[in-house]
Amino acid sequence: MNGIGSTLKTVWRIAAPYFRSEDKWAGIILLTAVIVIELATVGINVLLNSWNNRFYNALQERNWDSFVYEIIYFTVIVTIFIIIAVYQLYLNQWLQIRWRKWMTERYLGEWLSNANHYRMQLQGDAADNPDQRLTDDVKLFVDRTLNIGIGLLNSIVTLASFVVILWTLSSAAPLHLFGRDIDIPGYMVWGALIYAALGTWLTHLIGWPLVGLDFRQQKYEADFRFNLVRVRENSEQIALLDGDAAERQRLLTRFGAVVENWLGIMSRTKKVTAFTASYSQASVIFPYILVAPAYFANKMQLGGMMQTASAFGSVQGALSFFISTYRSLAEWQAVVARLNGFEAGIDAAKALAVSPDSIQPVAAEGNVVALNDLLLTLPNGRPLVQASGFRLKSGERTLVTGPSGSGKSTMFRAIAGIWPFGRGTISVPKGASLMMLPQRPYFPVGSLASAITYPSKDGTYSAAQLGDVLKLIGLPALAERLDEDGHWNRTLSLGEQQRLGIARALLHAPQYLFLDEATASLDEPSEEMLYRLIVEKLPQTTIVSIGHRKTLEAFHQREVSLVRSGEQFTLDESERVATI
Repeated sequence: MNGIGSTLKTVWRIAAPYFRSEDKWAGIILLTAVIVIELATVGINVLLNSWNNRFYNALQERNWDSFVYEIIYFTVIVTIFIIIAVYQLYLNQWLQIRWRKWMTERYLGEWLSNANHYRMQLQGDAADNPDQRLTDDVKLFVDRTLNIGIGLLNSIVTLASFVVILWTLSSAAPLHLFGRDIDIPGYMVWGALIYAALGTWLTHLIGWPLVGLDFRQQKYEADFRFNLVRVRENSEQIALLDGDAAERQRLLTRFGAVVENWLGIMSRTKKVTAFTASYSQASVIFPYILVAPAYFANKMQLGGMMQTASAFGSVQGALSFFISTYRSLAEWQAVVARLNGFEAGIDAAKALAVSPDSIQPVAAEGNVVALNDLLLTLPNGRPLVQASGFRLKSGERTLVTGPSGSGKSTMFRAIAGIWPFGRGTISVPKGASLMMLPQRPYFPVGSLASAITYPSKDGTYSAAQLGDVLKLIGLPALAERLDEDGHWNRTLSLGEQQRLGIARALLHAPQYLFLDEATASLDEPSEEMLYRLIVEKLPQTTIVSIGHRKTLEAFHQREVSLVRSGEQFTLDESERVATI
């Protein structure tokens, strides 16, 4: 029971915000309409239950007029039922897509806010495969929550409606055994209750492992899909390394986990299905066994017997709700656990950003980036860089050098505000614009124009501006492809991508530009040309570069080297006069 209670609390916490959101009235109206229609269907079932009595009595009595009337009555009732069932499905689907849209926008907003997605990875990415959480899990959560919730409401109302009918019928046709009546008030109600309770207990006993199996199946499927995408994204490197066989084996290993877990689901589902199918078939004949003695003792007519069987089936079906939906409940519980884990991962990333034990960004007056009492650490707490007292003055050009793994890129991440591990403060001028250019720039899939101007909105820069900057960086031929859609990280060489990264910086003209080996794939003359371009076109921009080539020294007024000092690295500064 604790597990069920905990799951329901989690469901409420995930679902309730939508019905308090800006779309709440549409959601509430649609949900109310779906519920009202569901109640109406229960009412129609009650009418059809009474119809069973009259219709079969008309057959038994060979009453033609009554038979024709009941056929017309049935046709009208069933027509109404079909119409409202169609609209219930339509309104249910309408509510699902609105709810899913709101949840997706909310999760995307929180996941992609303030670099939470990056910090979640730094913490080990306990909420694995966020793509699955935002697609399959949100869709299944909305679908299963509505269908299971409406189904449960139907069962409760059906039970309340038909228990009264079945109790009354039990009095009209008492239990008849061995030639005499046995007075057990509401004996058919108790029979349905015992039958359903026993079936529910046995179903849970057989099927409870499905919850864990469904959870793992979703994880293994997502892992396999993610690694397929990784192969597609890195197909060139795999081909160059002749890694086809290695990748095939890695993918088959991950798919093996999918197959093995699926076989476990198959085995457990077979057992559950064998029991529930037997249970369902037995429930068809069980009410007739209960009332047959009374019928053959002339205590009731055929219509009464059929009405009793129908009412018993409704009560037993309502009580057997968990049996009939057990497979969906297991899947739903796994989905709830995954969304709960995703929310917990986002909350942990948010908490990490504001934790007093992490690096604190400060918006300061003036025009200097300052690192005060700063110690950068790895996520496991091991010291990496001691950078206290480092200053970046406005308009100054600084070259950062040091051995690989010394923490140069990590220091850039900390200044950008996305690396929380460590202590101390980083002061950045209030309202200052910063741009980080990594060695491999990111380009979204889409038009070349939107890729170059990212993250600005489309249309921020004119085609003429883009054409001019492409000529400046040495890629004039691309000016004719600005409207062409493509996967530019795959279709362009790394050198071309780095040139486009410089074009992006020239267009945005940030106050602080950080180049993390952003020209390392270019030859030295091309690199020199681009640095000259940056210095000429962005004279007011503070430039900080990570690089290893001696040719970069001519473009910087100061060099900062990271040197080992015990277990960590420290800054060793030297001034120079830039020749360019």
